[in-house]
Amino acid sequence: MKKIILLLSFLSLLLVTVAQNGKEPIKVTDMLKIKSVVSAQLSKDGSKAVFVVTAIEPDGDSKLDYKYVAQLWLVQTDGNSAPKQLTSKENSSQPVFSPDGRQIAFVRTADGKPQVFLLSLDGGEAIQLTKSKYGATNPKWSPDGKKILFAGGISLKDLLKDSVLNPGKQVPAWPFEKPGFSKNEQLKTSTAKADPDGGLDEVRAYLDNNVTDKKATVLNKLNFQSETNVSADMGFNHFFITDIQPGSTPVAVTRGFSRFSGADFTPDGKQLILTCDIDSLEHPDRSLESEIYLINTDGSGLRKLLGEAGKTYGSAQVSPSGKWLAFQYGTTSFVNFPVLGIMPLNGTAKDIVTIPFDRRKSDFNWSQDEKYLYFTASSNGGTPLFRADVKSKQIEQLTEFEGGINSYDLQNNRIVFSKTIVADPSELYVADAAGKNTRRLSNFNEEWLRTKQLSFPEKKTFTNNKGQTIEYWVMKPINYEAGKKYPLLLNIHGGPSAMWGPGESSMWHEFQFFCSKGYGVVYCNPRGSGGYTEEFLRANINDWGAGPHSDVMTALDKTVGEGWADTSKLVVTGGSYAGYLVAWIISHDHRFKAACSQRGVYDLATFFGEGNAWRLVPNYFGGYPWDANTKATLERESPFSYVQNITTPYIIFHGDNDRRTGFVQSEMMYRSLKVLGRPVEYVRHPNATHEVTRSGDNRQRIDQMLRTWEFFERYISH
Repeated sequence: MKKIILLLSFLSLLLVTVAQNGKEPIKVTDMLKIKSVVSAQLSKDGSKAVFVVTAIEPDGDSKLDYKYVAQLWLVQTDGNSAPKQLTSKENSSQPVFSPDGRQIAFVRTADGKPQVFLLSLDGGEAIQLTKSKYGATNPKWSPDGKKILFAGGISLKDLLKDSVLNPGKQVPAWPFEKPGFSKNEQLKTSTAKADPDGGLDEVRAYLDNNVTDKKATVLNKLNFQSETNVSADMGFNHFFITDIQPGSTPVAVTRGFSRFSGADFTPDGKQLILTCDIDSLEHPDRSLESEIYLINTDGSGLRKLLGEAGKTYGSAQVSPSGKWLAFQYGTTSFVNFPVLGIMPLNGTAKDIVTIPFDRRKSDFNWSQDEKYLYFTASSNGGTPLFRADVKSKQIEQLTEFEGGINSYDLQNNRIVFSKTIVADPSELYVADAAGKNTRRLSNFNEEWLRTKQLSFPEKKTFTNNKGQTIEYWVMKPINYEAGKKYPLLLNIHGGPSAMWGPGESSMWHEFQFFCSKGYGVVYCNPRGSGGYTEEFLRANINDWGAGPHSDVMTALDKTVGEGWADTSKLVVTGGSYAGYLVAWIISHDHRFKAACSQRGVYDLATFFGEGNAWRLVPNYFGGYPWDANTKATLERESPFSYVQNITTPYIIFHGDNDRRTGFVQSEMMYRSLKVLGRPVEYVRHPNATHEVTRSGDNRQRIDQMLRTWEFFERYISH
């Protein structure tokens, strides 16, 4: 029987491959046709699912510019009817069913702020529920369906003046860190009139006005970079509960200057489970801990369940009966995997039972009978759905490594999930609670894919010099013919703790595009990648360069060893940490005909100052640029230290608004190579962030892909 099932599975996959492997190559503009399914949610009886479809459409009358459009869709999970579009106006997101399944709460922008809307499935237009001056996101229904919990974002400046969220208009107990002041006295309201020629109080009022009018940015906090800019602003998340009648006044549940990051109702609807950091007397930028609390829905009775110095507790999920609490905990360093724990909701830390699973886990859901805890985890090139048997602690894998589960929900012994596979970048599926009897519920990408010729990756492995198994995937060019030679692209992932595989949605189009242009593609998960063990994750501590370099080059060498790659036409590309590794590789190896780094890190000491991901430095290298040992390590591990060795033709990309890695290092790398007279080209994309190739301006996404290919063609076409 097992052999028959395996044979049927293989034949099913073969039929999909043949059916969607037509004659037309993937074009760069096919990226605009991809529709992505996200935020899948089931009604309580499991009979229907609501989800978001993100599409790309022309932006106004422009023939070159495109915008993202996100709308809600509904489908019956019996598979007997096609999905139905529910919204068509402004972008909509974060849908969630009411307990009776008759309404959907979701988020849409109104008057410049996100607000919660209600949509009746009996018909009619969506009705705006909230008009919060702080916005409203992440709606959660109370178990009786009469109230909705939502989050609002408030600035420090507004919080100081808000008498509800900040009773008595207090100042924070933690230090604001403005030098020369004590007890945060500078945050107290001043009645002084702004006057540049007045006394000290009047001058301070004048200077504050300059900040308000954007004539100056004054920085006192540690984390002064957002993803897109330098900012002195501080923001706080607070939770509110409102009745479901429009016009109702929301009631604030949380207050003060603590960091509240997650909240949901307990099954009896009387309390909320909170993830936050209340205990800290440190500035929020310095305190990395988080705790789990219970609080009554009126904001009273706050009680800490879990929390201690140097630890993070989160992902809190209360079981359907209210008896058990599932959560994750770990240290404040992020180069590790949090531990999955379960304890009685009325218990203490001594009652914690752990369920071992050496992967990074997320998105937890209890089964109704509380026998299983479901979750997703990046693993071995995919993001499968798993479930843990709470009693036996055994982990069961429910979906395949070759797919990427992007969102899922579990209700009434039914699972709905969106998934990426090589044959289709995104669709919605349904299965039973054991992950069996899977059926596809949508076909958003089927029509345009029907005529396309795709390249399907072959998974391979080798053992590296640390004795670790390295997985890699080889994609041959379309129209491949045995005996011919082809250009080969080594494509490297970022992170460094990211992971690639056939289920990686962000790379689906890029891989297929280069294969359609006649290139082979090889990619691997070198040491330090996520999706394997914690030991594997930490295998690049103090070794961002040589070790991962060895792994990715071994994958390349083994692919070349198959005999079909033209060794005179090898090229390499990668973004973020992979932009770093590309620079490292070409400063230590000269076999590539051309190379491309996107939004990379090149000088680690400079990165510490200009990137908002600066904590990568102490987490991976154990200290700071001024520490003697760390300083030597950062210099050794920085590609910029070897810039004089780079002779490979090199194109460097960066976005003007990329503050995750910062862009000064790319300027340093470009200028140095230009001074050295090396073949280098530098491309800056105006207003682009670190996410330019994934969720950025679509014209810039196309530009970067085409510009990379065109640069490679300059050197391999002759």
